[in-house]
Amino acid sequence: MLPLKPPVEPQLARSRPELPVGEHWAYEPKYDGFRAIVFVDGEECTVQSRGGKPLGRYFPELRFPAGRYVIDGEVVIDDPDGGQDFGALQQRIHPAASRIAMLAEQTPARYVAFDLLAEGEEAWLERPFAERRAGLEALVDGAVGLTPLTRDVDAATPWLRSGEGVVAKDVRAPYRPGERTGMVKVKRVRTIDAVVMGYRPGKEPDTVGSLILGLYDERGELHVVGHSSGLRAGEKRALVGRLVRYETGQRGHGDPSRWKSEKELEWIGLRPELVVEVTFDHASGGRIRHGTKILRWREDKAPADCRLEQMQT
Repeated sequence: MLPLKPPVEPQLARSRPELPVGEHWAYEPKYDGFRAIVFVDGEECTVQSRGGKPLGRYFPELRFPAGRYVIDGEVVIDDPDGGQDFGALQQRIHPAASRIAMLAEQTPARYVAFDLLAEGEEAWLERPFAERRAGLEALVDGAVGLTPLTRDVDAATPWLRSGEGVVAKDVRAPYRPGERTGMVKVKRVRTIDAVVMGYRPGKEPDTVGSLILGLYDERGELHVVGHSSGLRAGEKRALVGRLVRYETGQRGHGDPSRWKSEKELEWIGLRPELVVEVTFDHASGGRIRHGTKILRWREDKAPADCRLEQMQT
């Protein structure tokens, strides 16, 4: 019998603007996937989501060697650009087994392990991370994907430019389920210039809730890539007057966002003549998922120069 039984809350990380530096820190790349704790007891295997729910049926292609252990990690689907496709991952949460089987073949997921919580009859939660990591490496020995790890902050810095960010772990720290301790995450923050295609009215009358952002492809077609957020109250009112002169008369409900169902939300179309520079920290499949904030308006930037290629840099 395993010393840990599901559900087990995963240990979490605190957000920080910069990586901690010192001899007690180790660094891993941050992934854009589903956090998952895996319980293997002989031939039986349970994959638990961050929220404590069974996740295994949605990813039948995942394989774990027989044994008795509990590991923490992330389920990911790779995209062609070397990152992760969170949209493809979301499509797996579907009630039809036939659809899951089809997607498992078309867009296979993989598991990336980064911690060892138990082995045999012993829980490893009180052991320091350095010891848990060494035990994890010996346990999986190539049979399960293992996240890269470095003690050199300079070696970890490129992950802030090309990936989702970096998770820093105190090598002395025990594993504390559900707590934000012993771990720090620094998200990659990216910047693009985007065309303002339209806006959503705010909850208050005569206000702007968010801007609808677009980028041009190589054929000159404009695609919705996300929405702004974080507008201050004064900006929400002032923007109505600024945007009214660009309105096309097109209105509707819902939009091409794949991230969530928003059919009830109204949108107002604008002529593609305004450009804003925005920051964001999460994107997948050419779409910004969240974390979008306006830095400045770019009167000096031609809308046609706002290209989809920015999402790959």
